[in-house]
This record gives sequence, C-alpha cells and structure tokens, in this order.
Amino acid sequence: MNPVYVAARMVRRFLPLSVMHFMMRHRILVKPGMESYAPKAAVERYVKAMDASGISLAGKRVMDFGYGGYFGTGVELLRRGAAHVVLCDPYATIDEAGNAALLEEYGEYLIKKNGKTLPDPKFMTVLAKNIFEISSGEVKRMDIILSTSVLEHLDDVQGITRALAKLTDAEGVNFHFVDLRDHFFKYPFEMLTFSERIWHRWLNPPSNLNRYRLSDYERIFPQIFGKVEIEIVNWDEAQFEKSRSRIKPEFLTGDTNKDSAIRIKVLAAEPVCQ
Repeated sequence: MNPVYVAARMVRRFLPLSVMHFMMRHRILVKPGMESYAPKAAVERYVKAMDASGISLAGKRVMDFGYGGYFGTGVELLRRGAAHVVLCDPYATIDEAGNAALLEEYGEYLIKKNGKTLPDPKFMTVLAKNIFEISSGEVKRMDIILSTSVLEHLDDVQGITRALAKLTDAEGVNFHFVDLRDHFFKYPFEMLTFSERIWHRWLNPPSNLNRYRLSDYERIFPQIFGKVEIEIVNWDEAQFEKSRSRIKPEFLTGDTNKDSAIRIKVLAAEPVCQ
C-alpha cells in the first residue's frame, strides 16, 4: 500500500465539494479537464476525430455532454461551424468569471443579462437536467454528441449511454474521449489495487471514478450502437508494470496492450435505442 496515495485520497474523499470546486476553478493542486482550461484544443481534437471519420461539424446540432459550467467549448464549436450547441451538465457550477472573459472574442454567441454572461439562445442551450429527463423527448435529437473525461465519472455508464443513444439522430454520431487513469495522475493504476468495498467506502472521490477499463467500454457500447470503434490514444506500460502485481484480477484481461491503456477514444454511431 502507498501511504502517500491513501492519505491524499482520503483527504479528497471527505473534502467538501464547494472547496473542491474552488480549488479546481483556481487550479490549486487540481487540474480541470481540457474543456475547462483549453477549449480550443478540445474542439480541435474533436474536429480531427470527425475529419478522420469523414464527418463534418458544419450545420450540425451538437451536444457537449458534461461541459463543466464553462461555455468555451460551446462557443468554439459554433465558431467552427456548428449550427446549435446544447451544453448539458446537471452538476455544473457556472464559471461566471471565465464566461465573462469569453465576451470579447465570442460576443456574437453570448449575451449580457442582469450582470451575467449567458448563451444567446439562438445558438446555444444550457441544460442542467438529468440526462434521463432530457432523453425522454424534451430535446430534439443531436447530430453529434461529444464528451471529454466524463464517462469515467459516471455511476451508470450503460444507462447513460442508452440515454445518449436516444438523443442521437439515426444518422448521428458520438465521440467520447475517456481517461482511464486514476486521477491522482502520478499513480495512474493505483485505484485498481483496492477492493470494491475499500475503494467506495474510503477512497473514491466525490467526483466518482468508476474504475471502468477498456474491456468494459468494449462490452457496453456495442449493445447500444450498431457501429462502434474504440481506439487506444495513449498507453503507460512502464507505470502499469510497476503496479501489475498489486492490481485486482477483475481489472486485468491478460492483454498488456489493453490493460496499460490510459486514454481511449470512442466513436459510436447507428444508435439501437431510438
């Protein structure tokens, strides 16, 4: 057992969520997701993934699932050609300062109302509702659904993936970038060394790390979409080998290529759940 890791994880486990949001917003010991600190890079990665699959962003209805309260990715998607962007995140704390700073560059997509920076509804919709409520028919189906570092935080990956499929047009597509690492990034596989009971009772952060591996996504997505491509983006075989002997067997497939994967890209099309 790594005592430094365990101590840090327990502090994180019991730290009030408001304090964590403050630390993340101000980048105090916590690094936010790419969409929060580098939205242009996040959108560029999406566009490259689309280009590689022969998919155009132009004129499309796009959902940014788990946008985190910052409009940066949404306005950049609009600038890159999307017709309308839906920002969905029931847990987001709106980044007032960050969104206000977007006005100078993206003012055509934003409005100022009662001292707050808000999306212009002609171009962007913000939904703070549960994805299951949204998928029940409230929102027109999407041409493209995107997420970065969201799926690894979900409790019900299968159920939420089904909800996303219901929101996806028959000709639409999903692109999800998933970070498989322990988010104490110095020890990317350490979370896999604990039993389910210990992890959930003492170590799992309030943001939840579901500890799903590549094989879990390979099992779930083909049940819900007719076309699925899952690509390993990055590996960390050196760190994996350091941890392998302590990793619980349920997280190992015996294929080092799969087991040492730390980031994956999921392309899912032809939704079965319509």
